[in-house]
Amino acid sequence: MDSINQQQPEKNRENLQGMEAAQKLKELGEKAKTCFFCTHITTGKQFAVRPMAVQHIDDDGTCWFLSATDSEKNMDIAEDPAVQLLFQGSTHSDFLSFYGHATISQDKAKIAELWEPVFKTWFTEGQDDPRISVIRVVPEEGYYWDTKHGQVVAFAKQVAGAMMGKTLDDSIEGTLKL
Repeated sequence: MDSINQQQPEKNRENLQGMEAAQKLKELGEKAKTCFFCTHITTGKQFAVRPMAVQHIDDDGTCWFLSATDSEKNMDIAEDPAVQLLFQGSTHSDFLSFYGHATISQDKAKIAELWEPVFKTWFTEGQDDPRISVIRVVPEEGYYWDTKHGQVVAFAKQVAGAMMGKTLDDSIEGTLKL
């Protein structure tokens, strides 16, 4: 434990497993709505990062995206399905990073389920555009940083701590094992 966290008067670390980990991933992922989608993380090449909107997060933490079949990210996933997703839900909390395994399909039922009219901007033929693919990311492990009681309480604790000269931090962080 580092020197700052040793001064905490309350618990600020909680490692989560199974459904608790999946619930935290879903909560923070849905709050963020977008992530940095990283590929080439195990190839030895410079990893590639791009912003992506998460279309849906299942209760088990599985994340769903729509992508063009000829996109670089699809080519990257075909070469190496290991990915990392980085989320930031707000300015001072709701951070999430996780590793997972990506697969690509052209499942028409899943495309219809995830489809929104604004996607016609990229897929001009609508949800039947032959270039649409579905990326499914199954999470394996990750790390989160959050607040226990929300940003207002966290800020109030920081102010009180600064006035008293004590470490009063409402943060909570830990590993996620899915």
